[in-house]
Amino acid sequence: MRFRYKARDAHGVEVRGVLDAQDTKNAAGMVREKKLTVISVSKELEGLNWGGWGRVNPSEVTNFTRQLATMINAGLPIIDALNLLRLQSGPRMSGAVGQIMADVQSGVSLSEAMSKHPALFSKVYVALVRAGEAAGVVETILLRLSDTLEKGRVFRGKVVSAMIYPFIILIGMVGVMILMMVVVIPKLTEVYKQFDTQLPLATRIVVGVSDAFMGYWWLIAIGGVGVVGVVGRYMKSPAGRRWWDSLVYKFPVMGALAREAMLAELTRTLALLAGSGVAIVEAINIVAGAVGNVIVEAEMRLIAKRVEKGFSLAVSFGEAPSFPPIVGQMVAVGEETGKLDDVLAKLSAFFEEESEQKVKNLTTALEPIILIVMAVGVGFLMYAIIMPIYEITNKI
Repeated sequence: MRFRYKARDAHGVEVRGVLDAQDTKNAAGMVREKKLTVISVSKELEGLNWGGWGRVNPSEVTNFTRQLATMINAGLPIIDALNLLRLQSGPRMSGAVGQIMADVQSGVSLSEAMSKHPALFSKVYVALVRAGEAAGVVETILLRLSDTLEKGRVFRGKVVSAMIYPFIILIGMVGVMILMMVVVIPKLTEVYKQFDTQLPLATRIVVGVSDAFMGYWWLIAIGGVGVVGVVGRYMKSPAGRRWWDSLVYKFPVMGALAREAMLAELTRTLALLAGSGVAIVEAINIVAGAVGNVIVEAEMRLIAKRVEKGFSLAVSFGEAPSFPPIVGQMVAVGEETGKLDDVLAKLSAFFEEESEQKVKNLTTALEPIILIVMAVGVGFLMYAIIMPIYEITNKI
């Protein structure tokens, strides 16, 4: 059973952690063996996992990484550094840090303790910390890692920010359409029924959609939820995910943007791993597991196997369909000069710039498209509403 404890050390600093024990008495004894004064010991609820409590803001992980590196570089023992970070972190992050501190106190390495919290620390993160521990440069690795995390967060933030405006406009359009179908059209339909006249085709279409929405909204809702559920379940299956991942980069405009973003993240991470002393085959396999696309992952695994057999890394990348020729060419330069990590970092910066330019172009193109769609939609509704009134007025 797992128990959470609260105690104080010889300096009066409060310490919290998690440990495995047979019962509460045994857990308290284990805390005392660490030369701590027990304040409280309680059984951890079944299934409780601090690392899995919702989502922790990525900036929290970045700040934690940078601060931990600074403290270790200043000569502070890792236990004390973790304790200070636990006290100043948010509730979710604090719980995870407390458990990491308890594991490190019990003799577990920092990388192994972090690997127990995959929701916070990715495979790439853990692999880098493990490489830093092996080389005795954990603080240097953590600083580089925090810089990379910050770059990735800023880059993703730019992409998301560019998509917010079109998304808000789309939601507004849908809201207006629903309001028209639920409130405006039914009232006008009652007016039209008072006059014995043939309604225009556009009006009949709008009235039909409104009647269907009002009379069968529950069926539409159930059907929508059912479709979402079936599609979601299929997309989670290996076949569905493979189908989607093979299609996602083929979409006009958005596909190219997603591909550039993937390449930027992949080359940035690979540069960091290669520059931290991780073997290139291991680095490729780690990146493959974190890329998030099964097609690209399979190609990365194949590249790792080819390199392991003695093939050139540049040739292996050049033959992979998901990677543009520039990747193989730049990797070849990195292999020849012995500066693969620097070349990959420059390649990542290139893909970031390409992505940002595509985001700007997409935003610029979307605004007039959205306005045109809105104008057409509103114009059609106005025509469908006003034309019967105009015809009725002429007959009176």
